[in-house]
Amino acid sequence: MSLDSLKARVPDHAKDLKLNLGSVIGNSDLPAQQLWGTVLATAIAARSPIVLRELAPEAKAALSPEAYTAAKAAAAVMSMNNVFYRTRHLLSDHEYGTLRAGLRMNVIGNPGVDKVDFELWSFAVSAINGCGMCLDSHEQVLRKAGLEREVIQEAFKIASVVQAVAVTLEAEAVLADVE
Repeated sequence: MSLDSLKARVPDHAKDLKLNLGSVIGNSDLPAQQLWGTVLATAIAARSPIVLRELAPEAKAALSPEAYTAAKAAAAVMSMNNVFYRTRHLLSDHEYGTLRAGLRMNVIGNPGVDKVDFELWSFAVSAINGCGMCLDSHEQVLRKAGLEREVIQEAFKIASVVQAVAVTLEAEAVLADVE
């Protein structure tokens, strides 16, 4: 179970995804904690058992126990926040934006790891889940913390490739049963 094993599972018609996995994860300039936290959080957000089984052990080996837990927490809390805030944003009745959320999100304030890393993971999960408000919010925090656009883009490149591989492999599993 590893990045190489996952790449080997990508079908020939999706060769670009295989190459992109190698470049965005295998050749990333991100520090190990930012990289593997992003990989783990986005693998969870992509909802693919195949992708998660292949990438989680490598992420666990590269991360401290605290960072591993925090990356899982980022995926968990953002799966809730992305639905909530995306819905608020999409509703034409803007009064919903004035109502108290009443949802617990304590982990955002105390994630157990460097706040910038947690924000980066939350940003990447928000890219998969398509919440513009959350993307903007986390991007602003990251930029204020001094992260360059290129670093932030690395996170959503990872998110896009992990999501595409997840979709492709899940489709292949279904098609194998029908063909």
